[in-house]
Amino acid sequence: MSLRPRLLYVTDLAYPARGRRYGDEDVRLTARLREDFDLALCHPLDAAALMDGFDALVVRNSGPVIGYREEYEAFRERARALGARVYNPLHGRGDMAGKQYLLDLTAAGHPVIPTVDRAEDLHLLPEAAAYAVKPKAGADSIGLRFLPYEELAGLAYGELLVQPRVDFRYEVSFYFVDDLFQYALYAPDPERRWVLEPYEPTADDLAFARRFVDWNTLDHGIQRVDACRAPGGELLLVELEDLNPYLSLDRVPEETRDRFAAAFTHSLHRFLEA
Repeated sequence: MSLRPRLLYVTDLAYPARGRRYGDEDVRLTARLREDFDLALCHPLDAAALMDGFDALVVRNSGPVIGYREEYEAFRERARALGARVYNPLHGRGDMAGKQYLLDLTAAGHPVIPTVDRAEDLHLLPEAAAYAVKPKAGADSIGLRFLPYEELAGLAYGELLVQPRVDFRYEVSFYFVDDLFQYALYAPDPERRWVLEPYEPTADDLAFARRFVDWNTLDHGIQRVDACRAPGGELLLVELEDLNPYLSLDRVPEETRDRFAAAFTHSLHRFLEA
């Protein structure tokens, strides 16, 4: 009988992501994890029913939860009731909990795209040619609209966020396992945001990204800090993805992929031993 830890790896292998192949990424990662763990894959809608009997659940490319919000909340409640170990842990403060963190970080003065969720706060936003309106539970640009300022006051607030549309130079993402930086990727062409290339971060870039990883207080897990390079040269946070960040491992050298897989494996061992 095997004494190796048993993992339930949650992924939607067939999710039709634009410019990304969720299934390919998770097939390769699970091939590496099988060297250390007994492992089964399941769809996110099956996770609540199947979580018994595993030492941990690993939530990876499970798709935007806006499409199955009730089932996702039921999964979280069942995991808590059973005391199941979920990786990433369910107390993440980033996208895992919705977009409230953008409001909290704005109010605290962090370098984030200014964000409000009430008509009476619209005056706090800087002047812009257009404004992004998005659902608090959104992901993958689902529900995203761009509106002129004069149309913002009439929106039905409550589940909406408003931000100025930033004329950024490029987007860049920083990838972490636990609190250890792994690699960075950027999209040189803002019109082709999924055409990513390796990015060599400066010390200031890494300090920017790490402040949000530290703010999130996750001891274990994979996080992606998405930022944009504003016209003035500063970085602004776009998203702190701590639920199921796609890793774009096909865009990095083989050595980086191997190093990431090793860090991921080591993190899971530490998580199970904690």
